[in-house]
Amino acid sequence: MRIISGTYKGRRFDLPRTLKARPTTDFAKEALFNILDNRFHYEELAVLDLFSGTGSIGLEFVSRGAITVTCVEQYAAHIKFIRKLIEKLGLGNLKLIQGDVYQYIHRHPQTFDVVFADAPYADPRLIELPGLIFEAGLVKPEGLLIVEHSKLQHFDQHPHWEETRVYGSVHFSFFSQKLS
Repeated sequence: MRIISGTYKGRRFDLPRTLKARPTTDFAKEALFNILDNRFHYEELAVLDLFSGTGSIGLEFVSRGAITVTCVEQYAAHIKFIRKLIEKLGLGNLKLIQGDVYQYIHRHPQTFDVVFADAPYADPRLIELPGLIFEAGLVKPEGLLIVEHSKLQHFDQHPHWEETRVYGSVHFSFFSQKLS
Protein backbone atom coordinates (compact mmCIF):
# COMPACT_ATOMS: atom_id res chain seq x y z
CA MET A 1 0.00 0.00 0.00
CA ARG A 2 1.34 3.44 -0.95
CA ILE A 3 0.47 7.01 -0.02
CA ILE A 4 0.36 8.97 -3.26
CA SER A 5 0.69 12.62 -2.27
CA GLY A 6 1.08 15.08 0.58
CA THR A 7 3.15 14.94 3.75
CA TYR A 8 3.64 11.17 3.58
CA LYS A 9 4.00 10.95 -0.20
CA GLY A 10 5.74 7.80 -1.37
CA ARG A 11 5.51 5.98 1.97
CA ARG A 12 4.84 2.28 1.45
CA PHE A 13 3.37 -0.16 3.93
CA ASP A 14 3.32 -3.93 3.62
CA LEU A 15 -0.09 -5.43 4.22
CA PRO A 16 -0.31 -8.44 6.52
CA ARG A 17 -1.67 -11.53 4.82
CA THR A 18 -4.31 -11.80 7.54
CA LEU A 19 -6.21 -8.78 6.19
CA LYS A 20 -9.42 -9.51 4.33
CA ALA A 21 -9.47 -6.09 2.68
CA ARG A 22 -9.27 -5.35 -1.01
CA PRO A 23 -7.31 -2.07 -1.06
CA THR A 24 -8.25 0.51 -3.65
CA THR A 25 -5.68 0.27 -6.43
CA ASP A 26 -3.09 3.04 -6.71
CA PHE A 27 -4.37 3.78 -10.22
CA ALA A 28 -7.96 4.26 -9.01
CA LYS A 29 -6.91 6.13 -5.86
CA GLU A 30 -4.77 8.56 -7.85
CA ALA A 31 -7.64 9.21 -10.27
CA LEU A 32 -10.07 9.75 -7.38
CA PHE A 33 -7.82 12.26 -5.66
CA ASN A 34 -7.22 14.10 -8.95
CA ILE A 35 -10.99 14.68 -9.04
CA LEU A 36 -11.06 15.77 -5.40
CA ASP A 37 -8.07 18.10 -5.94
CA ASN A 38 -10.26 20.17 -8.25
CA ARG A 39 -13.21 20.25 -5.88
CA PHE A 40 -11.87 20.74 -2.36
CA HIS A 41 -9.18 22.35 -0.23
CA TYR A 42 -8.10 19.44 1.96
CA GLU A 43 -7.13 21.73 4.85
CA GLU A 44 -10.84 22.50 5.32
CA LEU A 45 -12.16 18.93 5.25
CA ALA A 46 -13.68 16.66 7.83
CA VAL A 47 -13.67 13.18 6.26
CA LEU A 48 -15.44 9.93 7.11
CA ASP A 49 -13.95 6.70 5.73
CA LEU A 50 -16.48 3.88 6.07
CA PHE A 51 -15.35 0.24 5.72
CA SER A 52 -11.78 1.52 6.09
CA GLY A 53 -10.09 -1.81 5.44
CA THR A 54 -6.38 -1.01 5.26
CA GLY A 55 -6.93 2.68 6.00
CA SER A 56 -5.48 3.64 2.62
CA ILE A 57 -8.09 6.27 1.74
CA GLY A 58 -8.15 7.81 5.22
CA LEU A 59 -4.35 7.99 5.29
CA GLU A 60 -4.33 9.66 1.88
CA PHE A 61 -6.71 12.36 3.17
CA VAL A 62 -4.54 12.86 6.28
CA SER A 63 -1.39 13.10 4.15
CA ARG A 64 -3.05 15.78 2.03
CA GLY A 65 -3.92 17.86 5.10
CA ALA A 66 -7.53 17.04 6.05
CA ILE A 67 -8.49 18.57 9.41
CA THR A 68 -9.94 15.32 10.71
CA VAL A 69 -10.43 11.85 9.33
CA THR A 70 -12.68 9.31 11.03
CA CYS A 71 -12.18 5.70 9.97
CA VAL A 72 -14.83 3.09 10.78
CA GLU A 73 -13.84 -0.56 10.45
CA GLN A 74 -15.30 -3.71 11.92
CA TYR A 75 -12.51 -6.28 11.73
CA ALA A 76 -9.96 -6.45 14.55
CA ALA A 77 -7.01 -7.34 12.28
CA HIS A 78 -7.71 -4.27 10.15
CA ILE A 79 -8.05 -2.05 13.23
CA LYS A 80 -4.74 -3.36 14.54
CA PHE A 81 -3.01 -2.60 11.21
CA ILE A 82 -4.44 0.94 10.98
CA ARG A 83 -3.60 1.61 14.64
CA LYS A 84 0.03 0.63 13.96
CA LEU A 85 0.15 3.08 11.04
CA ILE A 86 -1.34 5.86 13.19
CA GLU A 87 1.35 5.25 15.82
CA LYS A 88 4.16 4.90 13.25
CA LEU A 89 3.25 8.18 11.54
CA GLY A 90 2.28 9.99 14.76
CA LEU A 91 -1.15 10.98 13.46
CA GLY A 92 -3.29 13.03 15.80
CA ASN A 93 -6.06 13.86 13.36
CA LEU A 94 -7.11 10.31 12.42
CA LYS A 95 -9.81 8.87 14.68
CA LEU A 96 -10.28 5.11 14.46
CA ILE A 97 -13.59 3.51 15.42
CA GLN A 98 -14.06 -0.25 15.58
CA GLY A 99 -17.64 -1.21 14.84
CA ASP A 100 -20.32 -2.03 12.34
CA VAL A 101 -20.67 0.71 9.73
CA TYR A 102 -24.45 0.39 9.51
CA GLN A 103 -24.78 0.88 13.27
CA TYR A 104 -22.38 3.83 13.14
CA ILE A 105 -24.44 5.50 10.41
CA HIS A 106 -27.51 5.55 12.67
CA ARG A 107 -25.72 7.03 15.67
CA HIS A 108 -23.11 9.28 14.10
CA PRO A 109 -21.94 12.25 16.16
CA GLN A 110 -21.25 14.75 13.35
CA THR A 111 -21.49 15.65 9.67
CA PHE A 112 -18.67 15.45 7.15
CA ASP A 113 -17.47 17.26 4.04
CA VAL A 114 -16.51 13.99 2.37
CA VAL A 115 -17.83 10.52 3.12
CA PHE A 116 -16.05 7.65 1.41
CA ALA A 117 -17.61 4.18 1.55
CA ASP A 118 -15.90 1.06 0.25
CA ALA A 119 -18.16 -1.75 1.43
CA PRO A 120 -17.36 -5.31 0.43
CA TYR A 121 -18.54 -5.62 -3.16
CA ALA A 122 -20.75 -8.58 -2.22
CA ASP A 123 -22.48 -6.72 0.64
CA PRO A 124 -26.22 -7.15 -0.03
CA ARG A 125 -26.91 -3.76 1.60
CA LEU A 126 -24.48 -1.85 -0.63
CA ILE A 127 -27.24 -0.53 -2.89
CA GLU A 128 -28.99 0.94 0.19
CA LEU A 129 -25.88 2.65 1.50
CA PRO A 130 -26.24 6.09 -0.19
CA GLY A 131 -29.83 6.39 1.00
CA LEU A 132 -28.92 5.44 4.55
CA ILE A 133 -26.05 7.94 4.62
CA PHE A 134 -28.18 10.83 3.34
CA GLU A 135 -31.12 9.94 5.60
CA ALA A 136 -28.76 9.98 8.58
CA GLY A 137 -27.46 13.43 7.60
CA LEU A 138 -23.80 12.41 7.48
CA VAL A 139 -22.98 14.58 4.44
CA LYS A 140 -22.78 18.35 4.88
CA PRO A 141 -24.97 20.43 2.51
CA GLU A 142 -22.09 21.10 0.10
CA GLY A 143 -20.37 17.80 0.84
CA LEU A 144 -19.79 14.70 -1.21
CA LEU A 145 -20.41 10.99 -0.79
CA ILE A 146 -18.20 8.62 -2.78
CA VAL A 147 -19.09 4.94 -2.97
CA GLU A 148 -16.55 2.49 -4.37
CA HIS A 149 -18.19 -0.52 -5.99
CA SER A 150 -18.02 -3.11 -8.74
CA LYS A 151 -19.63 -2.98 -12.17
CA LEU A 152 -22.58 -4.96 -10.79
CA GLN A 153 -24.00 -1.99 -8.87
CA HIS A 154 -25.71 0.95 -10.53
CA PHE A 155 -26.68 4.04 -8.59
CA ASP A 156 -27.79 6.34 -11.42
CA GLN A 157 -31.43 6.24 -10.26
CA HIS A 158 -30.57 7.50 -6.77
CA PRO A 159 -31.79 11.10 -6.25
CA HIS A 160 -28.40 12.28 -4.97
CA TRP A 161 -26.30 10.57 -7.68
CA GLU A 162 -24.07 12.84 -9.78
CA GLU A 163 -21.87 10.52 -11.81
CA THR A 164 -19.91 7.27 -11.87
CA ARG A 165 -16.28 7.07 -12.90
CA VAL A 166 -14.61 3.78 -13.88
CA TYR A 167 -10.94 2.96 -13.36
CA GLY A 168 -10.27 -0.63 -14.38
CA SER A 169 -12.49 -2.81 -12.22
CA VAL A 170 -13.06 -0.01 -9.69
CA HIS A 171 -16.16 2.16 -9.96
CA PHE A 172 -16.62 5.36 -7.96
CA SER A 173 -20.12 6.79 -7.74
CA PHE A 174 -20.41 10.38 -6.55
CA PHE A 175 -23.42 11.74 -4.68
CA SER A 176 -24.28 15.23 -3.37
CA GLN A 177 -27.15 17.16 -1.85
CA LYS A 178 -27.65 18.80 -5.29
CA LEU A 179 -28.22 22.29 -3.92
CA SER A 180 -29.82 24.66 -6.39
